[in-house]
Amino acid sequence: MNILGISCFYHDSAACLVQDGEIIAAAQEERFTRKKHDFNFPLNAINWCLKDNGLSGAGLDLVVFYDKPWVKFERIIETSVACAPGGFRHFIQDMPLWLKQKLWIPELIRKELKYKGKILFSEHHESHAASAFYPSPFSEAAFLTMDGAGEWETASFGVGRNNDLKIQYYLRFPHSLGLLYSAFTHYTGFKVNSGEYKLMGLSPYGEPKYADLILDKLIDLKDDGSFRMNMEYFGYCNSLKMTNPRFERLFGGRARIPETKITQQGMDIAASIQKVTEEIMLRMSRHVHTVTGQEKLCIAGGVALNCVGNGRILREGPFKEVWVQPSSSDAGGALGAALLAWYKYLGNKRNSDDVRDTQKASLLGPSFSDAEIESFLEKSEVPYKKLVTQDLISVVAELIAQGKVVGWFQGRMEFGPRALGSRSILGDARSPEMQSRMNLKIKYRESFRPFAPAVLEEKASEWFDFEGESPYMLLAAPVRKEKRLGSEGAKESLSGFEKLKLRRSLIPAVTHVDYSCRLQTVKREDNPLYYDLINEFYKKTGCPVIINTSFNVRGEPLVCTPQEAFDCFMRTEMDYLAMGPFLLDKNEQGAAEKDKEWQKVFELD
Repeated sequence: MNILGISCFYHDSAACLVQDGEIIAAAQEERFTRKKHDFNFPLNAINWCLKDNGLSGAGLDLVVFYDKPWVKFERIIETSVACAPGGFRHFIQDMPLWLKQKLWIPELIRKELKYKGKILFSEHHESHAASAFYPSPFSEAAFLTMDGAGEWETASFGVGRNNDLKIQYYLRFPHSLGLLYSAFTHYTGFKVNSGEYKLMGLSPYGEPKYADLILDKLIDLKDDGSFRMNMEYFGYCNSLKMTNPRFERLFGGRARIPETKITQQGMDIAASIQKVTEEIMLRMSRHVHTVTGQEKLCIAGGVALNCVGNGRILREGPFKEVWVQPSSSDAGGALGAALLAWYKYLGNKRNSDDVRDTQKASLLGPSFSDAEIESFLEKSEVPYKKLVTQDLISVVAELIAQGKVVGWFQGRMEFGPRALGSRSILGDARSPEMQSRMNLKIKYRESFRPFAPAVLEEKASEWFDFEGESPYMLLAAPVRKEKRLGSEGAKESLSGFEKLKLRRSLIPAVTHVDYSCRLQTVKREDNPLYYDLINEFYKKTGCPVIINTSFNVRGEPLVCTPQEAFDCFMRTEMDYLAMGPFLLDKNEQGAAEKDKEWQKVFELD
């Protein structure tokens, strides 16, 4: 049985194909259109899912949409009326897309897919819950979902058992942890629904001086993690902005203009909202544990991409195990909707071993054969060397050890926002200069942004205060004290971006200024080639950790095809590119190629 899940029209549109309960394919629309966070109907992603598996729309048994548009439309109308006259600006802006597309999902699906079968609609947070529980390794667990807003709900929790799950409690709009965090994302000059991870990355450079002000003026937080927001300070119900002048007066000035200098106050505000967010996440998780009595927790929704908060839930919360959906934003809703139909709607049995998840390391997207890659290289007259697997691993490991930066294009593309060793840029985590170099000359982004360490799973506890698995970069953990350099006193004597000058550990390029890391543990059975590369680096250097960052530049989605990988390689100061068994040396690329438009200034996101 073939079930297609679809999410779209808010952000991160995606499609997922589930075949007899197995996740066969999943991809975000942005990877095909090259429009970051593309929210349009994911026709390209759908077509790839079907074509790659020899299907057409007529071959589908069920199509499931990840939320209920008419209920969401009801919320928009009621909010607009309640916030009149200001709310009508929202209404007028939203109506064209609603009247043209959003209210006609069944007709759109039938037209674009030439599909005549049954179409189901799940609730938004039920899709998130399903994406968290069903792929997890747990046969029974609590789940917690947190995001901006679904239909009316902004957070939920409940219990999943075998093939069933039930949501027990909701938090409702306009009181939303996701929207609260996004309001501060906007205020600190980053793009909403895109720059929240920048706000999280900025927070360690500041001090949480405004945390009490947030708790006193902006939200009424209860012991169970529920809260009410003081809507007098927010604009998302009655204007086209997240915040309003009252919010700006509270924090002493207007929102930062994007790309202008980040002040110490901005860093302190980032630290403050991050602290409050972590406290809410912890209180919610403790309450979920108290109510459900479960020992295992699954998390999804956009807020679940806050790896620092997730890490604290694991370390300080009451749950023995935590599993986070790697595509926690709305993209993952497509996956959740499809699994919900298979397990809950159709009642199929779920087999869980309480050991391994069924997400397939989230390597669910397009792949390209060696022949396809070689055909591209030959057609483009690109100089390359073809290596057998072991030689490729040995050479690339040695290049990374020499301080070279290598583009790594292998196997199936990742589903979700993180590069996990398939569409990655790799570097030496031991290099003090590597963070700045990769940020400014390869990623073309802010110098303060941290990079993630990829570490052999069996060596993770030797380098980080962490036990278990973190295959999806969704848990933050501190570097072990014996691997740190410098003193806490030296760190405390510096402020803001001056903290970057301090060499913090034996792996400074992946150690944030608060000694935390967004950790990826790598297991050979998940990605043998990637594991073997890191292991070879370990044999050569004694360090089982490398830098893994996404294969893209600022403002662009992860690369999908060989052409996109080569373009990104040529546009940046990457030294080498490994595509399949083929190794490209930047120095061997023709001068004419280097002088093309590769060096253009990228449009900032």
